[in-house]
Amino acid sequence: MKICKANSDHVEGIAKVCTDGYWSTYRDIYSKEYIETVIRDFYNTQRILNEVTHASKEWGGYFIALENDEVVGAGGGGMINDTAGEIFVLYLAPDRRNEGIGTQLLQAITYQQEEFGAIEQWVSVQKGNQKGIPFYEAKGFQFQHEQKGYHDKKENNYITLRYKRQL
Repeated sequence: MKICKANSDHVEGIAKVCTDGYWSTYRDIYSKEYIETVIRDFYNTQRILNEVTHASKEWGGYFIALENDEVVGAGGGGMINDTAGEIFVLYLAPDRRNEGIGTQLLQAITYQQEEFGAIEQWVSVQKGNQKGIPFYEAKGFQFQHEQKGYHDKKENNYITLRYKRQL
């Protein structure tokens, strides 16, 4: 297993991992229409290509887990202010959970954010996400508050849980 920064060769693999991971995580929480909208807006190859070729402090680019040249995990984050980083995305191929891949991706993103000056780290997890919540809690993230879900229309009333940890 190799953890590295993604480049344009990895776009299709990132799209597949994020799409499959999103479906696996949210099929019992979100409506089919909502899932399809998020995937169309965030995990399309044109957006991912832009995100692997244009990194900054606010978006550090994608880190990927590669095994035999296949993307089996992808994640990324950025700085939300001078001292706080955030995990924006972290997905694995659904059949690759519980192997430590997510932990390695989180470590790579965390190291990058510490280099940018982060002393705390945030993540949003959908209420009811029993894949993400235990993972982040095991990594020291503590629940802070609930808020309306990002990218949600008001009729869905999806709730996001905000978590934070000190670095």
